[in-house]
Amino acid sequence: MDINAIIHAIGVLGIAGIVFAESGLLIGFFLPGDTLLFAAGFLTQQGVLGVNIHLLVLLLVIAAVLGYSLAYVFGHKFGRKLFTKPNTPIFNHANLMRAETFYEKYGPVTIVIGRFVPFARTFVPIVAGIAKMSYATFLLYNILGAVLWIASIVYLGYFGGAWLQQHGINVELLVMPVILGVFIISFASPVVHILRDPSMRAAWLKKFGKKQS
Repeated sequence: MDINAIIHAIGVLGIAGIVFAESGLLIGFFLPGDTLLFAAGFLTQQGVLGVNIHLLVLLLVIAAVLGYSLAYVFGHKFGRKLFTKPNTPIFNHANLMRAETFYEKYGPVTIVIGRFVPFARTFVPIVAGIAKMSYATFLLYNILGAVLWIASIVYLGYFGGAWLQQHGINVELLVMPVILGVFIISFASPVVHILRDPSMRAAWLKKFGKKQS
């Protein structure tokens, strides 16, 4: 997939549309959000998009916040109906209770960190809605997570990409390793946070021990 060609074809509004879709539509989980943001920042520095970098960041933050809000509303309005039917391995009452308990404890950090994890960012706000997380709390961390996610990667592409190019380094070859590094750090953080909780750690060890035996 040639990200540069995609950006040339869709422009700023198209990038915002992809960010919105990846954040708020179930079909958006396969979209190249992180790579797209990095490339958008770099191409803005190169003058390709013809937009101010700060305006671009603001526009994309708005798209990300609106996408998450739409997904939350969908989960809150319709998601719980999935758990009213006869139990299945995924959609059962016990899992719903676990989701509500989890979001009571780790909801804010999940909303923020979920922005940086491909695939997860599409489903985190939906589960928050299903679990009836307070919308005021959700919105606060929705905005915080969107600002951190968009700004960090777009500005990295804008300033870091230009620096690398000046030093004769192929930017395109480094995009995926950078995104992979962000993914590993983002994924490790909530795992460590959860395992530090005695009850969560005990439950995990008990489940793992049963599988081993």
